[in-house]
Amino acid sequence: MSRTERLLQLMQILRRHRFPVSGAALSQELGISLRSLYRDIATLQNQGAKIAGEAGIGYVLQPGFTLPPLMFSEEEIAAIALGSRWVAEQADHKLAMAARDALAKIAAVLPAEARLELEGSGLLIGPSNSNDNNGNSASDEQLRQIRQAIRKQNKLVLEYQDETGAASLRTIWPCALGFFDKLRVIVAWCELRKDFRHFRTDRIQSLEVTDATYPGSRQALLKEWRVQQGIRAES
Repeated sequence: MSRTERLLQLMQILRRHRFPVSGAALSQELGISLRSLYRDIATLQNQGAKIAGEAGIGYVLQPGFTLPPLMFSEEEIAAIALGSRWVAEQADHKLAMAARDALAKIAAVLPAEARLELEGSGLLIGPSNSNDNNGNSASDEQLRQIRQAIRKQNKLVLEYQDETGAASLRTIWPCALGFFDKLRVIVAWCELRKDFRHFRTDRIQSLEVTDATYPGSRQALLKEWRVQQGIRAES
């Protein structure tokens, strides 16, 4: 294990503990000497990590501290690059620009070696079939409205056409928006059906964001949907 990887692991260990953990316990978990541990703690503190404590008492990472981009592992950098590029290709214009901006901000503060890894990632996003708009005809403005309604827990009123061509007016409680290669799907509680339903955005004939908010929280609604679908909650 390189020293950079060891510093990252030390930070991750400290993040797991809410109360001070002894230097002996930390050095044992990392497989290093106490002297090496003290040097690593000092290095992280000099880099801005808010680690409180001292030898003989124990160490704790102060609440609210976020790992600096310097501490991203190679796998984390690859995940960030791949995820951001996927969003930049698949989402609406505003969200795509946000993904590009976020990637640029991360790249700007990474050390040179890590920045090269980010910019030269060998993980690529395949091109979408621009000639096939099936399932992906929602406008940028509609997707933006849907995302905002999910965030603010506003009810949506849809004029919706199902797979048979039958139209209906639905008032829904949106809790998630799924982005697939050729589909955008709203996960929502449907007041008409009194149950969860999935609405393809390409079948929405019209959309209205209401001022009314639905009861409870979006997180609770999404959790209920996951249970119904037999999907494990994200850790």
